[in-house]
Amino acid sequence: MSKLVTIYGGSGFLGRYIARRLAKEGWRIRVAVRRPNEALFVRPYGAVGQVEPVLCNIRDDASVRAAMAGADAVVNCVGTFDKGGRNNFGAVQAEGAARIARIAAESGVARLVHVSAIGADPESDSAYARTKAAGAAAVKAAFRSSVILRPSVMFGPEDQFFNRFAGMTRLGPILPVVGAGTKFQPVYVDDVARAAVKAVNGEVPAGTYELGGPDVETFRGLMSRMLRIIGRRRLVINLPFWIARIMAALLDFGSLATGRLLANRMLTGDQVKMLRRDNVVAPGAKGFADLGITPTPAEAVLPDYLWRFRPSGQYEAIKASAKNLRGHG
Repeated sequence: MSKLVTIYGGSGFLGRYIARRLAKEGWRIRVAVRRPNEALFVRPYGAVGQVEPVLCNIRDDASVRAAMAGADAVVNCVGTFDKGGRNNFGAVQAEGAARIARIAAESGVARLVHVSAIGADPESDSAYARTKAAGAAAVKAAFRSSVILRPSVMFGPEDQFFNRFAGMTRLGPILPVVGAGTKFQPVYVDDVARAAVKAVNGEVPAGTYELGGPDVETFRGLMSRMLRIIGRRRLVINLPFWIARIMAALLDFGSLATGRLLANRMLTGDQVKMLRRDNVVAPGAKGFADLGITPTPAEAVLPDYLWRFRPSGQYEAIKASAKNLRGHG
C-alpha cells in the first residue's frame, strides 16, 4: 500500500502544489482543512480516492489527531494574516503548529515538514512574525527531526501579491505602496513545493531552510517589473510609514467596529510593521542550494498569469504585431 501524508492547509496556495506533486509520486494524500466542500478541487490531482479533503480544526487536539491517523508524514502549511477572531495569529501559527508537531511525535509519524516564513522573529514588533517564530520553536522542541521551510513572499498564478497589485493598476494612474525601499526575494510557489516534497520523501536533512528566489529587489523594483510585464504605465508612489500607520489603524478600527463584517483586507497595522523589514534570505542560511534545487526566476513565470492585466489581455501581443505590420506596409 502506498504511503499516506496529511497536509494541513493542503488546499491553500502552497498546499495544493505540494499535494499535486506528492500525488504524482504515488502518495495517498489527506488534505486537512476547515471547509472540505471548498477543497474538492484537489481530488483530480490523483487517481480516484488518492487525494481526499477531510475536516480538521487545528485548534482541537481530537480533530488534528483524527486527520493524522495512520499518516507516515505530515506537512503543516497553515497560516493566516488575520490577527482577530478564533483563528488568529496565536491560535493558528503558534498553538496550532505546536499541536500538530506534538501529536505527530506522539503518533510516531516518521517525517514532519513545517512551513514558516522569512521574517519570523520572536523579537519582532509584528505579531505575525512573532507567532510564526513561536510556532517554529515549538515544532523544533516537539519534533527534533522536523524540516522547517522559511520562504520569502511566494508568487504563482493564485498569489495574493502580484495579482493584487496588478489589479490595482486598473483603478488609476497611481500605484501606491508602503515600504518602497524594502527588499524582497520572491520565490516561485512550486519551488517551495519541490522542497517540501523532498523533505517528505526523506531526501532532506533535518533543519531550517530559508527559501528565496534568484533575484533580490526592492518593493518599487518589483512593481516596476510587474508594470513592464502587463504593459501599463503607472506612477509608483511610496506612502510614508506614518501615513500608512494612520490608514491601517482606521481600517483595523472599521473591521473591529463592524464585528469583522467589513474585514480589513487592504492594509493592517501588522502588515505595516512587517514592511519595515527586508524579506530576504539571511547570510549563511541553508537554502535551495543545500536542497539541490535551482530556483525559478520571476520573469519565467509572471507573464504566464499576469497577461490578463494587460490593456488588451491575451490579445496584447497580437495587436502589437499588427501595428508592426502596418508600419512596414
